[in-house]
Amino acid sequence: MSQLTLLKAASTLAEVATLLDFKPSALAFILYKKPPLTKYTTFAVPKRGGGLRTINAPSPELRLLQRRLSDLLQNCLDEINRKRKFKDELAHGFKRNRSIISNAVKHKRRRYVFNIDLQDFFPTINRGRVRGLFIKDANFLLHQKVATVLAQIACTDDGLPQGAPCSPVISNLVGHILDIRLCKLASANGCSYSRYADDITFSTNKPNFPPSIARRSAGDAHKWEVGDQLAEAVVSAGFTINPLKTRMQYQGTRQVVTGLVVNRKVNVRTEYRRIVRAMANRLFNTGKYQRLRMVPNAQGVPMPVMVDGTMAQLQGMFGHINAVDIHNSEIVAKDESRKQQVKAALRSKERLYRRFLMFKDFYAASVPVLVCEGKTDNVYLQCAIKSLAAVYPKLATVLPNGQISLNVRILKTVNTSTGRVLQLDGGASFLDAFIRAYCDELKKFKSPGMSSAAVLIVDNDSACEPILATIRKLTKNKVERMDILVHVAGNLYVTLTPLNPPATESKIEDCFTQDIQNLKLGGKTFSPDNKADSSKHFGKHILSEYVKDNAAKIDFSGFGELLNRITAAVEAHETKQAAVPAPGVP
Repeated sequence: MSQLTLLKAASTLAEVATLLDFKPSALAFILYKKPPLTKYTTFAVPKRGGGLRTINAPSPELRLLQRRLSDLLQNCLDEINRKRKFKDELAHGFKRNRSIISNAVKHKRRRYVFNIDLQDFFPTINRGRVRGLFIKDANFLLHQKVATVLAQIACTDDGLPQGAPCSPVISNLVGHILDIRLCKLASANGCSYSRYADDITFSTNKPNFPPSIARRSAGDAHKWEVGDQLAEAVVSAGFTINPLKTRMQYQGTRQVVTGLVVNRKVNVRTEYRRIVRAMANRLFNTGKYQRLRMVPNAQGVPMPVMVDGTMAQLQGMFGHINAVDIHNSEIVAKDESRKQQVKAALRSKERLYRRFLMFKDFYAASVPVLVCEGKTDNVYLQCAIKSLAAVYPKLATVLPNGQISLNVRILKTVNTSTGRVLQLDGGASFLDAFIRAYCDELKKFKSPGMSSAAVLIVDNDSACEPILATIRKLTKNKVERMDILVHVAGNLYVTLTPLNPPATESKIEDCFTQDIQNLKLGGKTFSPDNKADSSKHFGKHILSEYVKDNAAKIDFSGFGELLNRITAAVEAHETKQAAVPAPGVP
């Protein structure tokens, strides 16, 4: 039964709790027993355009509850749209498969781009509106008690709190009637329409912008004011326009929609790219960088101040630029003959981002980093380390409560944006290229770093030969497949899976005991070969799922030699770092 059907059939708090995977007593405690002052932490952050924005950060248990409500409502909304065969391209904020990019695309290459902003968007949506939506909306028609519970989960101080996980999806549900009205107004006047949260945009290529939406001010030809029909539609939907954020952008000037330039194609501002590049270069040279932040002074007035930035913030900036570049490359790459050319161009644009990820995830890593050939190897290795944690304290710690805390980071690279940019998409050939690239990048990093080892774990088979050849060329050392550990450069090490003579090759799955290697599932046996007959064999993914689900009863002792090698790399680098003089020490 679908989640929407279950939600519509619910009539009690207990049934709502079940849908949200909460105990009814826990849900009741959060809603009715937990002291109101402990539900949220309230603070103010400066707005980009001036003033302060109030943020209500929910307590951990309330945040979890609101996150699950958000997921439930998103699933219900997806089901509603599928049944209606409706693709909502009006609202783009906080929606699956929507973003500031999809919002901006609708307004590129236009003669006029007109923006308005809704004032106090979240607080305007009060508890009564939320409850009324779930009771009266034809897509929901929920029981009154259920609607009340959902409204109580979502709201505080009689409004949607900015900072709560479920506020965005509920604001879109409430704002949908506004979207429909404004879309009709735009369509009737030859305009495109979109909304990203409280940011609304109209655009057109008509010679004159429709006065029902926006008209020139009588006293200033370059000043624009909201048209009567637009103003009426917004007010009738229960919202208010912020008069200080109304602007018209002309074709001959830079047109910006949700922070992206839309004159010819959707793009990031040139100065933004330059700022990110400068921050990254400073990070590579000094180990830190500064960013501009609006901080309230003693009088509460936001003032620009330079503060130290974090790795996560800079990665977010790179990710933003990269997402726009990927969007533009995918448009061009629709021509099959140009795909390789476009891919090469994208790789060129990602070069600095790749350097940053090498710095962040390897050079400046705070704990040892382990990189395997594939994602199934990650699962085996993590389960093995946790199982043998008491024997390998360098790799994991057994906490007093019996939980296991890893002392290493097993980097996820396959099917991740990090892996794609690092070009670590799985397989020995990617590791070979990565080794060469990382050794080149090491020369560009001047800041203190390399406090932790980075260990590449490679299957000891014929596919590792190019890797060893590369290492021999880089290090000028004799490197053999029987070597326990190979130091490449800086903090980079390579270890191969152990060989058990007379075998001349090995892979990570060989570390399992025979009962796992000979495992039968559904009458099929395991084969690491991707081309194996699927009617007789199951592959690495199925095996990794089995290992993950049954880790507590699997014997991982066969991984001991591999973990010994990883520990040897960690300890070798610790010894190497201990011999390095501290800064300022001759």
